[in-house]
Amino acid sequence: MDFVLDFNLEESSFVAACIKQERWAQQKLYEVYYPSVMPLCLRYSNNSEDAMDIMHEGFIKVFKNIAKYKVGTSLNSWIKRIMINTAIDHYRKMSRRRTEDIDTAFSVRSNDPDVVSQMSAKEILSCLHKLTPAYRTVFNMYVIEGFSHREIADSMGITESTSRSNLVKARKKLREQLLSKGRTQYDR
Repeated sequence: MDFVLDFNLEESSFVAACIKQERWAQQKLYEVYYPSVMPLCLRYSNNSEDAMDIMHEGFIKVFKNIAKYKVGTSLNSWIKRIMINTAIDHYRKMSRRRTEDIDTAFSVRSNDPDVVSQMSAKEILSCLHKLTPAYRTVFNMYVIEGFSHREIADSMGITESTSRSNLVKARKKLREQLLSKGRTQYDR
């Protein structure tokens, strides 16, 4: 039997249905939040299959821990935080982290024209996927999600200086990739 439910149902009633593991409520939660968490998972993964794995594992954690959610706070933020933590856990499982010292990092500046504005989101995401998992994770957490280096270090089990170093290197590598794509695409 199919249920049609307006998601504007009182939040506490909806969360209560999820706590009771009512399938219609879990399905509705998945359908409503899929469009916002899938791009997040894509930013943290190597490919769309890994992103789907992260997202599905994240939703399992959401459903297992929904009773811990405090009604009245942002459900969207709570779910995104679980997805980010799931992506970090995935990163930890899938890679051996190399730590690099901040002393080896350096500033990178470019006076080249802005090729990013001329590229599609798919092309930019492709460049992100070419970064190492450590660089990509730090870049996403710092630049896109707004975490501090201390929070990143705590989440990933690295030092703050390693987080800073990885961010500098990620930006440098992204810039090189984007400029290379721009030259190739626009110098024809």
